[in-house]
Amino acid sequence: MQTTDRFAETLQKLLSPTPDRIALFGYAHVPWMARRQKMIDQTALPNPKARLRLFRTAQHIFDADGYQLIEIDHFALPNCSMTRASQTGMLFRNFQGYTTDPSMVLIEVGASAISKFPQVYAQNAPGTAEYSKLIDTGDLTTVRGHGLTDHDRLNSDIIAALLCQFQVRISDICDSHDIHPTALINRFERVNARFENLLNVSEEGLIIPHEARPLTRMIARELDTYPLSDTGHSYAT
Repeated sequence: MQTTDRFAETLQKLLSPTPDRIALFGYAHVPWMARRQKMIDQTALPNPKARLRLFRTAQHIFDADGYQLIEIDHFALPNCSMTRASQTGMLFRNFQGYTTDPSMVLIEVGASAISKFPQVYAQNAPGTAEYSKLIDTGDLTTVRGHGLTDHDRLNSDIIAALLCQFQVRISDICDSHDIHPTALINRFERVNARFENLLNVSEEGLIIPHEARPLTRMIARELDTYPLSDTGHSYAT
């Protein structure tokens, strides 16, 4: 399995062509979706502390090479457009991670790829064989989708603001959605209680302070009103 030393060696090779930006994603163990992963011994996977250690290793190496941390899992050079977007509040996030593109439409190509439109999510056939067969027969490769409700869009905007700015402004959300400020404050206070009041909640909104930012994914998960028990989720959480 991956060790800190081997990971550091890989990162040094990655930096050799001096990329403008880097997305650093953890391995997602989803054997119910990727059957080949059943061959991996789950007990041999890095635990949360080891995963954090790997991330800190990357952060140290990237920082020494002049890269800046972009929110939770990207790094970019100071003159990169993503760095400027982060500094000016113009950062966005989609299935591929952070982006400077504000488009509300994302069309994905390939097996299992998920496209996003303002009204719906649409997923291609998950298996390569099935996906290729649909292309050969001239059929649509989309096999399932999810029509977005007003509640879905509300959740999406709250989580996006949290992941891209580390804060949710109640005025912004209420201006875009039919929801009373009190309902949002109550929702934020419930999440704050689950994190031992590490967050800053006020009439203006919710802010994740610097020391709590490593918990941003988990905080966002708590703000998502879809229960995880109803569906499979990665052990990488």
